Amino acid sequence: MANTLKGLYIGGQWVRTATQFDDLNPSDGSVWATAPNASLTETAMAIGAAQEAFPKWAALPFQERSHFMIKVASVIERRKNDFVEALRYEGGGWIGKGMFEAGYVPEVFHAAAASNYASIGEVMPSEHGKFSLAVRRPMGVITCISPWNFPGVLTARGIAFALAAGNTVILKPSEETPYTGGLFFAEAFEEAGVPAGVLNVITCSRERVQAIGDELVDHPAIKGISFTGSTAVGRVIAARAGAHLKKACVELGGKDALIVCDDADLDRATSAANFGSFMHQGQICMSVEKVLVHEKIFDQFLPEFIRRAKALKVGDPTRDAANIIGPLINDRQVARVKDQIDDAVAKGATIALGGGVNGRFVEPTILLNVTRDMKVYKDETFGPVVPVIPFATDEEAIAMANDTEYGLSSGIITRDESRALSIANRLETGMCHVNCSSVNDEPHVPFGGSKASGMGRHGGRWSQETFTETRWITLDRGGRPFPPQF
Repeated sequence: MANTLKGLYIGGQWVRTATQFDDLNPSDGSVWATAPNASLTETAMAIGAAQEAFPKWAALPFQERSHFMIKVASVIERRKNDFVEALRYEGGGWIGKGMFEAGYVPEVFHAAAASNYASIGEVMPSEHGKFSLAVRRPMGVITCISPWNFPGVLTARGIAFALAAGNTVILKPSEETPYTGGLFFAEAFEEAGVPAGVLNVITCSRERVQAIGDELVDHPAIKGISFTGSTAVGRVIAARAGAHLKKACVELGGKDALIVCDDADLDRATSAANFGSFMHQGQICMSVEKVLVHEKIFDQFLPEFIRRAKALKVGDPTRDAANIIGPLINDRQVARVKDQIDDAVAKGATIALGGGVNGRFVEPTILLNVTRDMKVYKDETFGPVVPVIPFATDEEAIAMANDTEYGLSSGIITRDESRALSIANRLETGMCHVNCSSVNDEPHVPFGGSKASGMGRHGGRWSQETFTETRWITLDRGGRPFPPQF
């Protein structure tokens, strides 16, 4: 029997809606839960509740807001098993992925709490003897629109620092993960005793996403937007926010490369490639989507990479915890991935491993002889498919890695750290990881990309900069004179 979620969370109350929508288990298409389907009426209620709560929340002593963040972290830690179980059914994830999220999310709230104890400004020199301050203050009501692939991590990242800084938030999770990306957090905030209206959560069906999303960007009370998702949607949101002169932090897609140099530790390289390409079925914005291998070690690298990938068991993660490669999130994503495989093969690529598609389950797939004219070379895949491409020089590898509109993350495997830094400095990505995969994150680091992978940064003091505004305040102590005519 399907679970019935409590309702929307608005102003500290659970609000039932006139209609609901089905929250599906992507493994078998069954209805895992029925979720509240918000309309513009409930959206207006949420905006009003956040507006009303803002002045009092912003005026709280900073340590009290931090204490609330720690209480939320404690609730989530206590309920981690509930969260992992929901992730497996709602998001189609391997249990190990769920355990990672369940452990990471509380750390985001701890990091947000800690950010309040750091400097929030600086004292600047003044040529006129003024006491001159640059200080940061909360913006007001922030919209957070979070995705389905890592709903816990990416929701926490979008709300925790904004709330700790004194903003109030309206959270709209993906329609694919309304519970783990949204209403679970509402439950945690309610249990932690966070004041009413500080966090408001609204969920809606795909059919209502555009209208509600537009309202959560356009409404005059919304002062900033945090969005994580596709580049196509991110462009629209950033453009709408820009038209209203609102700050938007958008973290979007990627086409990330792992560069394996000729002096690489092959065990580390193949492990990084396997994890980076196939973790959570490749449904990670930072996934390795091009493995670039120096031609001198290509023939050694490939069979070991194939061996590792072949060992990954495909199947329903809710039926067997040993199933590491679960389903893609929906049929649209399966069609996109299959189209890339078919396009590559039609244009001359060969399948070294995998290629099979069974319902929403796609085998880990390794492609060879991939060229620039193939979709899999240039378009984000967001699935368990990766080309392995040889290169002869570091310059050639850098050019291939940069040959994309995206610029999120990257990885370099080499024993020579000077060589690695030289390559890293020429890669057009917001992040780069030496002797590791492109898939990396920590709560306190500047996470974000360049080019079509987004703008702005999440994490640590960078989140604080994203979700606050800077003000200049002076105290005149030098008696700066005015012109005598005045």
